[in-house]
Amino acid sequence: MVKFFWGSILAIFYAYFGYPLVLYAISRRKSVSVKSDDAYLPKVSLIITAHNEARRIEKKIINSLELDYPRENIEILVASDASSDETDKIVQGYADKGIRLVRSPHRGGKEFAQKCAIQQAAYDIIVFSDVATILENDGIRKIVSNFADSSVGCVSSEDRVKDQQGNTSGEGAYVRYEMWLRAMETRVNSVVGLSGSFFAARKAVCQDWPVNIPSDFNTLLNSMRHGLRGISDPKSIGVYNTVSDSRREFERKVRTITRGISALMVNKSLLNPMRYGLFAWQLLSHKLVRWLIPWFMMLALGSNIVLSVKSVFYRVLLLGHGMFYILSLLGSYTKIENVLVKIPKYFVQANYSILVAWFKYLKGERYVTWTPSGR
Repeated sequence: MVKFFWGSILAIFYAYFGYPLVLYAISRRKSVSVKSDDAYLPKVSLIITAHNEARRIEKKIINSLELDYPRENIEILVASDASSDETDKIVQGYADKGIRLVRSPHRGGKEFAQKCAIQQAAYDIIVFSDVATILENDGIRKIVSNFADSSVGCVSSEDRVKDQQGNTSGEGAYVRYEMWLRAMETRVNSVVGLSGSFFAARKAVCQDWPVNIPSDFNTLLNSMRHGLRGISDPKSIGVYNTVSDSRREFERKVRTITRGISALMVNKSLLNPMRYGLFAWQLLSHKLVRWLIPWFMMLALGSNIVLSVKSVFYRVLLLGHGMFYILSLLGSYTKIENVLVKIPKYFVQANYSILVAWFKYLKGERYVTWTPSGR
């Protein structure tokens, strides 16, 4: 029980603090720079994926048309996942502006719609963006400048999450942590994940495009197989609001993690350090160990309860354990905004979504179709 308890605590600490600290130590001795070039303006295919986005698609199209990029060097495709509302009609209304509709023959999910658009994309650099994500005026210029470096296969933007009043949300603090972690991974070797709402890739790494695996994760894994790497660019910003419906946001997280676990299991050969070296350790640490945290949490609590029967020390630890979960409940069911409540709340909710995702994965459930979250 002692080994179970401290082993679980150590694993949780490693996932959130140990791995970043090791990355930081490595970066002090080894730093891989990105040879970006602001004057590099390749021909780009911008793919916007949509399903029943009549309410927001026009704003996204206008945002895309106003981007500061040579018009002759960019094509804009809207990949409609067989939308049944007015989305397609609105997109077609901008045909004279150069907006091209690529409609899926049937509703097959986000990746299927993207695959249909990739097949029609004319250029060798592809930028992917969600309807809900607004790009800064020079967003395309900044993200594609990184492809001047021949070692780069894909590039992730950095997320900026705002609530309905324009303030940084509770989730935003966690997003900032993830963005810092990606920056460290970029300095050391490669990122392990991309921001699915806004990322770019060479068309060569978009050929193997399974429709049941998250496109952002798959693109990164494909890049590694091609001997390329993925990077995070702090100058490329995608801004989106928090999800207005917390239940829908929870479902989104469960769906994303279930598909992520499935993708990792299909690509578990990438965990082989003899073949993929440092990246195999990164993938293990940032993805698999992180997704095992809810199991470690349950093991830590269970072993703590057993140990507390005969030890005052472990009874004190159990008291702290209980207070942590009580604070998370207060954060979930009250309007208390204190950081001492918000951190436990988000930590428990995030890991509960991972636990639910594991049960769905083990039951054989897989997600293909998707409904964009209301923001």
